Formats: sequence, C-alpha cells, structure tokens
Amino acid sequence: MNADNSSPDVLVPLKNLLNSVQCIRERVRDGESKESNEEFNLQHFWDTLGRAFKAVSQEATKLSLAFSKPPLPGAQDCQMLADCVQKSALSLATVYYWLPKSQGVTLRRTVRNAAAEALEGVAQLVEIILSSPLQSLSQEQLTSTGGVWSSCDQVAHLPRDNQAAVLLVMSSSAGVVKDAIEEMEQAQADNLDPFSDVLDDEELDSRGNQDTYWSEEDRQLLAPCQGLMKASKACLKKLSAAVKAHGKVDTPENIAQLDDLADVTKEISPSVDDLALSLYPPMSYSGVRQNATSLASVLKKVLDIVRASHVCGEEQLGWVQFLSGAVDHNMQKVRDLTQDSA
Repeated sequence: MNADNSSPDVLVPLKNLLNSVQCIRERVRDGESKESNEEFNLQHFWDTLGRAFKAVSQEATKLSLAFSKPPLPGAQDCQMLADCVQKSALSLATVYYWLPKSQGVTLRRTVRNAAAEALEGVAQLVEIILSSPLQSLSQEQLTSTGGVWSSCDQVAHLPRDNQAAVLLVMSSSAGVVKDAIEEMEQAQADNLDPFSDVLDDEELDSRGNQDTYWSEEDRQLLAPCQGLMKASKACLKKLSAAVKAHGKVDTPENIAQLDDLADVTKEISPSVDDLALSLYPPMSYSGVRQNATSLASVLKKVLDIVRASHVCGEEQLGWVQFLSGAVDHNMQKVRDLTQDSA
C-alpha cells in the first residue's frame, strides 16, 4: 500500500473491525444456542433476522462507498463507520442465537451457514479495503460488496421451518444421486469403451487390455450396482414426498425425527458417488462389493428410520418394504458376482 493512501488513524478502526467480524463469524460457526422454556415466536424471529441481514448489507455498503473515491473519511468518521458495521454484525449473530435447537437442528444449521456466509463476506470486504489503494473503487472491492449483498439477500429464500429445511437437504442429495446415475448411463451409452473419447486411434489400437473398458463380466456386475443407485434415487424421491405431505413441526419429537431423516439421507449421496467411481474400469471387484455393501447398509438404515417416523403411514410402508426388498435383491447379486474376488 502506498504511504500516501494509508493514514494509520484511518486504518486502525478497520483493522479492529476486521478482527471483530472474524471473531463474531467464528462464534456463529461454533457456538450453541441458549435453550429457554419460553414459547418461541418463529415469525418474530424471521422478521427480526430479515432486518438484521438488511442492516449488515446497508452498513457494509456505506463502508465500501466511503472508501470508493477521495476524499477518504477522517479518523472519526472511519471509527463511526466501523462501529456501525460491527454493531450490525453483532446484531445478526445475536438474532441467530435466538433460534433454539428445539426448532430443528437442520433449520438452525441452515440459518447458521447463511449468517456465517454474510459475516465472511463483510470480513473479506474489509480485508480488500485494507489491502487496496484507498483512493478508487477497485473491481475486487465492487465484487466483494456485491457478494455481501447476495449473501444477505438469501435470507428471503431460507427455509422457514424444519420441515422445509429437511426437504432442502434431501433435494440437494437427490441432485447428486441423479447426476451420478446419469453420468454412469451416459458412459455406457457412449461406447463399449468409456475412454474412447480421450484416447487417440493409435492408443485405442495398441492398448489390447481391459484397463479402459468394461468386459462382459463387468457389465453383469454393473446392473445390480446401478439397481442400488436407482433405489437410492427412488428412496430420496419417495421420502421427500412423504416429508412434504406428512412432515410435522408441532412437537419436539416430530422435529427431532425430521432431523434424523435429514442426517441419515445425507449419507446416501457420498455412498452413491463412492460406488459409481469404483464401477469405472479397471474394476476392482472387491472394491465394488465393499462400496455396494456400504450403500446398501445406508439405504437399509434410512428405510428403518423412515419406518419408525411419523411420516410413514400405510401408503409409505408399501414403498419402504419394496425398496428394502430391492436393496437385498441387488446386493445378493453383487455378492454372487464378486464371490471369487479377494
């Protein structure tokens, strides 16, 4: 930074602000809510949280504008700007802490991530102002300011209760599983050799081994593994519909059951990804069996938790039992086809 652009009296409040915002952000990420026996007003919480996010956005904008062109603010004005930003950050953290775990761990985690992201954006903006020449608005500062606006605006799109928060988690998992299935199907449809598009003709002619394409035995094993992946997709689709239609947030027990469903369904997509990656040649049959067993175990656990939850009525019990049978059927095929592998 040029000496002409860096009055120590101006920079000290900004450095102190940066430290404060970073500390507030870490407390939001790591802290626990204070449980209370008082009845919690969820609508009041959302109204106040919306105003807190708006205040962070406004104060960050004022700070950015003050350092966008000469003359720079004096030491006193800079201190006032920093104090206002810090106050807005503290208010956002305080309102977040109002939200008790009893309203849903999944909901609270979603709000926490949104608040932490906004505070991270403010910290980055202050860092940029500190590290940039303090006489003109840089593209980096402009982009960072826009990032704060964007992160603060997302409060309008946050799920309003634990049912909606859980559905968001399930939707995210379903998207990953859908992509994994489509990629595997595309690899099979493109060519008998899934690597033909990345090898030149000479390499294709000379390789003469099965390291880059599926053998007939491989393809037999692909079928039940894809069956497990499709069972994962069906499970997430059916469960999301059940949570949407029958999920309740009227009692702590029902809210906790929804949290359990969200937590266990988050295990599905990584397990599907692990299995999908092990299916590409050259296949290790023992590795495929291990990953298929892990996915089957996760699916069975999901179905058991669904069966015991309030979202499972007679209609849901039918597909739970069907998918459980499909998992067992496909897993037995995987065992049969890999029984000779080490």
